[in-house]
Formats: sequence, structure tokens, C-alpha cells
Amino acid sequence: MSSTYFNDIWHQAQHECELLSTIDYERQHQDVETTVATMNAAVGSVAADADAKALLQSSLYEFYLRYICLSNRLEDVYDNMIQPQKRQLVRKLLDACLGRVVELKHDLVNIDLMEFSYNDDVVERLRLTPMETELRIPRYFLRERQQELEFRKRTMQEILLKLGWLEEHELEETVTTEIEAIRMLQMHERARQGRLRAHFMKEIRILKEKGKSEERSEKERSDSGLLAAMKIQKMWRGHTARRITRRRKMEEMILIGMLPPPPAVVKERAEKLEKLQHNEKRYQAQALYGEQFEQRQRAVQEEIRTKHGASMKEDIADEIRAWVKDCYEKTGKLPDFPSEDQGGSLHIFSRPGTESEHSRSSARSSKESRKTKDKSKSPARSGDLNVNENQEEEVSFQPAPSVCLPDIRTEIDLFNDTWRDKDETGVLCQAAYEDMIYSDKYQEVELEFRRAVDDVMRQEIELLQTAVGKKVKKSSKKTRRSGKKSKKKKEKDLTPDRTTESLYEELVTNGIIRKYPELRLKQFLGDKALTARNGTNPSPGDVRQILTEYCILPLGSEAIHNCTPLIRSILLAGPKGSGKKALLYAICTEVGAVLFDLTPANIVGKYPGKSGLIMLIHLVLKVSRLLQPAVIYMGDAERPFMKKIPKTDRTDPKRLKKDLPKLIKNIAPEDRVIFVGTSNLPWEADQKLLQSVYNRFIYIPRPDYGAMSHAWKTLLHEYSGGISNLDTSAMAKISDGYTIGSIDACLKEVMTCKRKLQLRTQPLTNAELINVLCSRDPVYREEEEAFESWWSKTPLGRRRQRFLELEEERLIEEQAQAAKQGNGNKKKGQS
Repeated sequence: MSSTYFNDIWHQAQHECELLSTIDYERQHQDVETTVATMNAAVGSVAADADAKALLQSSLYEFYLRYICLSNRLEDVYDNMIQPQKRQLVRKLLDACLGRVVELKHDLVNIDLMEFSYNDDVVERLRLTPMETELRIPRYFLRERQQELEFRKRTMQEILLKLGWLEEHELEETVTTEIEAIRMLQMHERARQGRLRAHFMKEIRILKEKGKSEERSEKERSDSGLLAAMKIQKMWRGHTARRITRRRKMEEMILIGMLPPPPAVVKERAEKLEKLQHNEKRYQAQALYGEQFEQRQRAVQEEIRTKHGASMKEDIADEIRAWVKDCYEKTGKLPDFPSEDQGGSLHIFSRPGTESEHSRSSARSSKESRKTKDKSKSPARSGDLNVNENQEEEVSFQPAPSVCLPDIRTEIDLFNDTWRDKDETGVLCQAAYEDMIYSDKYQEVELEFRRAVDDVMRQEIELLQTAVGKKVKKSSKKTRRSGKKSKKKKEKDLTPDRTTESLYEELVTNGIIRKYPELRLKQFLGDKALTARNGTNPSPGDVRQILTEYCILPLGSEAIHNCTPLIRSILLAGPKGSGKKALLYAICTEVGAVLFDLTPANIVGKYPGKSGLIMLIHLVLKVSRLLQPAVIYMGDAERPFMKKIPKTDRTDPKRLKKDLPKLIKNIAPEDRVIFVGTSNLPWEADQKLLQSVYNRFIYIPRPDYGAMSHAWKTLLHEYSGGISNLDTSAMAKISDGYTIGSIDACLKEVMTCKRKLQLRTQPLTNAELINVLCSRDPVYREEEEAFESWWSKTPLGRRRQRFLELEEERLIEEQAQAAKQGNGNKKKGQS
């Protein structure tokens, strides 16, 4: 597809984003409490609360879905667009929209009191399919870090080879000598002669048998010939009839969706190869134009500094001195110069009535000041959003203020000023525009010189104030900000003299940093829920989406991480084979993260003693910050907090019990690091201690019929190459209660190399799979009830349970009041 096509999609997406952000901004400034008060006066408190909650949930869910669709379109545009200046703007807008999606998700969780939100009416009103509401992971997370990831893989490979944990298989080129070639030819010639001799002897044997049959009478020979012809006719007609019937049955089953269509393997491979080649060319063009753009930016910036640097400094200094003189003449006092955090001289000249000729000519000045104003108005939302706190208090349905909306509006204004009405007719080259490079770099150089001049002017004003006799008031804004940061004690660096490479090698050698299989999140099989569900029965697609929003987006982009609520840790709970480890590997793969394994069985005998444990925690935190993004993993997450450890357990799981909460708290808001635990027995842990470590709890249930049917179809096609026509609907019904991990293990056991070769002559049967599947344990109802009971004891589960109890009490009171009022009306009627 051409660049014009994606340019049109970009313009449409910008227009839609402008409309959506305007409505969202207006809704942000509406007073929800006023709406509830109005409803209270009209229909009563219980109905008003319910209606207000439903109305707010519907509104937020609609914005949530629309931002998802918009983000998917912008991601497609960013991946395919070549022009570097446009790509910069699309990237910023994409990150802001994805951040807004995550913000709305957290608001929906606080309203629904469930990790998973549903609203069928909104989906139907927007005319969206469940597949269209799934958030796409940006491809630039991996593509723009490709060289770094390849270098890291090579480093780990070299370390593992040096340790002898991997075998290096080198393809040795063997040179065949003349004698070996002669022996090989002799061997093949003797084999050929042997086959010919065997064939000759077979023909002689057949001729001898024919000679014996010639003694039969002429009548018998004629009868046998007729019978043979009739037998051949019978077999051929039956064969053709069965083939036609089988083909018709196959077409009917494909038509009604009971069987997948036969794969056109050659055509699919050709189309896939062509698409990959096209994408590779586009990516190369993006890299080429991007490199040219950066080189030109550096050259123009240096040119501006050389030619206009001195005059620019003089103009800015004269402008500030004129302002100081004007203020002194009007008030008789020297003005206080704004601090750097307030914007310096930009803050002065952005106010109405204070603009000079120089500041009026700078478009960047007004934009920068507008941006700082918007950011100062919006409260920081990147703090730790811990649902474990204040779970017993009344639930507030007021959405939190957005940090991403001002960024979205800034990028929209920039698009409207620069690109919306730009005439690009006949422009085929996708190189950067020189005039825009000059304008942007001029503004950047001006801002850089303005900061330097501001420092000089502050000193001049301080000297003037000292000369006049006024005490100098130092701005407390900056000190207050730095004081806030210094509240947290600075950690002592236990390894100040060691390089990152040596620390990385040490952790790889000890097995703390692990190599993980590369799995994509889409390999977690299953679609999104087609209808609303409860919080303890999400579909596989819902699990994929929530991990994308909680883990992958904040880890993959620093811009998204800085503007979204912070989640330091997450616990994945579910039965064995539900895919917890696969999801962990998918999170690491999608963002190219480094995996640190702190599972109790993995750290046995490593870093012994108290000092060794302190060093282990220090190394994990330090290296994870240096090699962001990073995932710290703990398998069997319930074991450090179990009340009684089995006597047969030699892994000392309670070793990290006291240090885990400290480890989580030491993950700073600016660190793209997350702690992920997995557990299949979470109820065995002390819940208070478990909840002090993990911020979020995600339950992964066993798959339902739809997910199981999809898994059977996908895995059978993968293992059999599309040859098998097994009835997957029957297998999905039979395997109800098993996990997809059990199905995968069953197919691996049955579909051996020998069995795959026999598929064309001996089709796969249900009995083969059922016999192997019966040897595995399903997920029993008692285990599911234990998981549901455990989830109801989590902070979010307790808050939801409390809310439902209050709603039930209010409903009973309302019914009692209605009944009492009805009895009173009856008595009045009788009297």
C-alpha cells in the first residue's frame, strides 16, 4: 500500500482523535457528584447511585473501546509510514492514546470492582466485534531495539557456551577423497544389481504359478475372466461413489464451519514471503530516511548556533532587561524572576499583555508554556496505584484526572498547525522537509540559549536587589521538589567498582538471569468474550488484554510508563497447565525484557547467609534498573508465605519472606521493572503477607467449550499439518475440565514422528487421544471453588463483596419501605 493511503488514514485518525479528546476533556471536568445529587432529588438515593454508576461505567467503557480502536489504527500507520517527521508526531500521539487506554482501564476496575470489564450495550452501539476491541501490541517495542536485543542474546549465548551449558554444533565441511567416492559408487551399484536380481526372481516365480493354472479347462478360464471383470467394476464403482460422498460431506462440513478449510500451503507461503519482503523494504526505507533526518538535524542545529547564537542571546537578554525596567518603573520594586521549574522567562512572556516582539515570533515558546501549564494542572498519576489499601472504605466512582489528555491535545494542536492543511500534492519523496527542520531547531536552540540567559539574569536581579537593599528570596519550588525526592533513603551501592557486563555475567552464571523461550502473546489460545462474564471467569482474550495493559505497555514504552498508574507486582493464579509460565514468557518476549528468576528452588545454595541474600537483592535491583525493561519472576509464589513447610522441602522457601516486600517497595516509579509471581495453590499462603507483596491478582480459569474447541483446531493443524479431519467439537466436549496445557501435552505424546508419517494412510482417531488424555488429571470442581473462594478474599474481591452486600441491604430497605407505603395506601382505601 502506498504512503498516500496511510497518510489518509492518519488524517482520519487525527480528526477522530480530536473529536474524542474534546468530548473526553469535557467529561473530565463534569462534576459527577452534582449529577448524583440531581438524581437523588429526582428518584431517591438507591436508584440514583445505581443509575449514576451504570451511566459512568457505560461512558468510560465507550471511551475505552474508542481509544483502543484509535490506537490500533495509529499503530498500523506508524508501522507503515516512512516520512520521519510524520512518524515522530504519530509516535507521540500513539503513546498518549495507549496511556489513556491504561488510565481508563484502571478507572473501570475501580468502578466495576473487577479486573475485567464488560458492557454489551456499548459494543453493540459502536458496532464492534470482540476481535476489534482487542488492543494490539505496538510492533516498534521490538523492532526499534533489534540490535540491542541481538547483542544481548549473543552475550548470553557466549556466557552459556563458556560455562559448558550449551553444546556448540559447528557444521564441518567434509572433503570426500577419490577412494571414498569409488567405494560409495560400488556400494550403490551393488545395491542396484541386488534389486534387479530380486525383481528377476519374482518374475520367474510368477511365471511358474501361471504355468500351473494353464491346466484348467477352457470353461473355467472364461468364467473366471467374467467374474474378474465384474469384481473390478464393482470395486471401481464403489470407490468412485465413496469418493464423491466423502467430498460432498467435506464441503458441507466446511460450509457450516465444523471443519477448517484445506490449507493452500504453497499459496499461503508465497503470500507470507511476499508480505515479509515488502515489510522489510519499508523498514529499510524508514531506517534510511530516519538516519538522513537525524544527520540533517545535527547539521542545521550547528549552523544556527554558529550564525545566530550571539545575536539570539543579546535579543533575549535585552527583552528580559526591558521587562525588569518596565516592572520597576510601574511598581517601584524589582520583580521576582520565575524559577526553572516554572518555565523561566517563558512563563513571563506567555502571560497576556507581556509579550514582546521576540517572544511573539516564537511559536515554540507558547507551546512550551502551554504544555507546562497543562502538566501543572493535571495531578501526577504515575504513583503506585495499590488496590490493597482502604479496601473497607466506601467505593468512590469518581474517575481519576488524566495525565495523558493534555499530551493528546498538544499533539493534535501541533498536527493542526503543521500538517492538516499542508499541500503535499505531487510529493513522492518521503524525505524530511527542510523548512520544518530549520524552524524546529531554531526554536530548540533559542530555548537552550534562553535557559542560559535566564541563569545570568537571575544573578543580575539578585545583585540589583542586594544593591537596592532588599533581601534576596530564593525560590523554594526547586528545593521542595528535590526534598520530595530525597525523602526516600538513597540505597548504598554494594558494587560501585563493577561494570554492568560483569554483574550480568555473574547473574547468568548463577542462573538468576535466565534464557526463556520466545513465545508471543497471541499463542495463548482463545478469543475475547462474546458476552459479559463475571470477574472469576474471563476468556483467554480478556487475560491477554489485561496483561497487555498492566505489563506489556508500561514495560515497552517509557512515555506510557511515565503517564500511567504504577503497578509494581502482579500474581498469576490458576490450575496446572493453565498457561501461567507461557504468559510470563510472552510478557518478556513482547518487550524484550531480561528475566530474573527468584523461585525458591532456583536460589537454593546461591548467595548463602544473610549477607549473601542482601547482595542477591541488591544485584537483582541494580541490574534490572540498568537493563530495563526487566521482569523479576517467582514461581510457586505461595511458598515463602506458607504457615507450615513440608518436611520433605529442602529449598528453604521462607528465605525471601522478609525481603520480598522491601524488594517491591524499592522498585521506583521511573523503573520499568515488574515483579511477576505464579501460583497454583494461592490459598495455602498467609493472605495478609501475600497481599503486602502483590498489587494485582489475575485468576486464569480452565478454558470453556469455545476456547477448548479453538485450541483443538489450532493445535491439531499445527501438529498434523492440516491432514487430520478429526471432529474437534466432540473432542472439546470430551475434554471439558482439562486445561490447554494438558491438551498440548497429549498431542505431543500421540503425534510422534512415526505417527505423523502414517496420517495419510491411517487417519487420527478420537480413541488415540482419549486414551492418553485419561491418564492426566482434570481440574476438579473442588479446585475451582477453592480458587473462587481465594479470589473473594483478595482486596478487590473483598471490596466487591462489601459493595454487593451494601446494595442488597439498600434493596431490602427499599422493598420494605415500598411494602409499608403500599399497606398504608390500602388502609386509607378501606377507610
